Amino acid sequence: MERKWWALLAVATGVFMSTIDGSIVNIALKTLQESFGAGLHEVEWVVLAYLLGITCLLPGMGRLGDMIGKRSVYLIGFVVFTISSALCGLAWSIDALIGFRILQAIGAAMIQGVGAALLVEAFPPSQRGQALGYIGTAVAAGILTGPVLGGALIDAIGWQAIFFVNIPIGIAAIALTLYALPSDRTHTAQRFDLAGAGLLSIGLLLVLLALTEGQVWGFDDWRTLAAMGSGSALLVCFVWWEYRASAPMIDLRLFRTPAFSFSLMAAFLIFLAGAFNFLLIPYYLQKALGYSPQTTGLTLIASPLILSLVSPISGRLSDRFGARWLGIIGLTLTAAGLLSMATLTTDSSQMDVVLRLMLIGAGFGLFQSPNNSLIMGSVARANLGVAGSLLAVMRTLGQTTGVAIAGAIWAIRVTAAAGQQYEPITAAPPFALVAGMHDAMLVAAFLAALAIVPTLVRGQHSGEQQRDVARPVKVEG
Repeated sequence: MERKWWALLAVATGVFMSTIDGSIVNIALKTLQESFGAGLHEVEWVVLAYLLGITCLLPGMGRLGDMIGKRSVYLIGFVVFTISSALCGLAWSIDALIGFRILQAIGAAMIQGVGAALLVEAFPPSQRGQALGYIGTAVAAGILTGPVLGGALIDAIGWQAIFFVNIPIGIAAIALTLYALPSDRTHTAQRFDLAGAGLLSIGLLLVLLALTEGQVWGFDDWRTLAAMGSGSALLVCFVWWEYRASAPMIDLRLFRTPAFSFSLMAAFLIFLAGAFNFLLIPYYLQKALGYSPQTTGLTLIASPLILSLVSPISGRLSDRFGARWLGIIGLTLTAAGLLSMATLTTDSSQMDVVLRLMLIGAGFGLFQSPNNSLIMGSVARANLGVAGSLLAVMRTLGQTTGVAIAGAIWAIRVTAAAGQQYEPITAAPPFALVAGMHDAMLVAAFLAALAIVPTLVRGQHSGEQQRDVARPVKVEG
């Protein structure tokens, strides 16, 4: 097997493992609550600490990979992730588990921050879309596997097993990375932009904290407003600093390239729209249709399953024909699928839901691979790590923002349909829950359709040659 396919396997393993760990813990929350005698909101931080940590650290890890070598960062990430997984399984309290999950997020950010860049360097530009399409399949496989594997491990062994399972996978991935990816350690006179990294990381953390905790505190609570205000101020300071830094963490000139900036904008919008579906459909299935958690899970796999099949095909097509029209078709299908969700009722069948989820999955798959390929192909090799990390940030930021907006819209519209306030909102009558979902899905469909605008104006090319400037000097070892 050619070395590039071994490289694909190494990167896909990292993406698969870190994706699983973003979802596998969700199914263990009730068990963790009982084991540690902790409150639900406290246990939820086992998930939040991981997701927030990854998002805030991604840009810095991408930049670090560009400076000292992407394989080095990738390997260290696997080592940190594997060790922290073992520590999570040995955690003696909920606070210790949350702390080890932050350490695990550091490793995951290193893996995700340079994974796409490693793949772009391993494959020729004419196969970049195809390779990134397979990464889309790995993400979908992680989403599919996480809840199923987590449930089986918890039932058979206990909650510790969902962390210990990463140890053999991590060891195998380290060996695979050492074999498949050539050394790329570099000499650089540049210093890492600590001030920029700090401003961006803390700014993102505060904004994400406001979006996630605002759903508990209330979006008009002083804590939410303070976190959002101070986080936004720090992000403005970050932009000011980056324009003046001699060696900025993110070269803001990248955003002058339409293919790069507009593709990131489209990615943010589609993940923003997709979050509505992610949040509301499970509630619809369980509260309006009365499905069990198992039936709900089996229904929801329709979308990632189709996405995993479509992504490699879409990536291959983008290598041949370009990204623009594939992206537009994908966004149109996604918008149509989200719009069709607004026609579901309290009497809809499981197949009615599955067909709509399949349409959304096909749309996501058609859009994502060409869009990712265009982003990674529009920057110089010296900035691949930053580009890949920013793409991952747009995904997480879009999902987090989307969940907050979807939850707020849904709650307001459910209350309006029911004619009174319910606490929790899921206690409202099924007809009101469905009416609220209809209104929220109309907003989601609009956001997906809005993403067509930057996709249309950004440019066409996807398989162009990678611009090669400021190639770092390699050293042996």
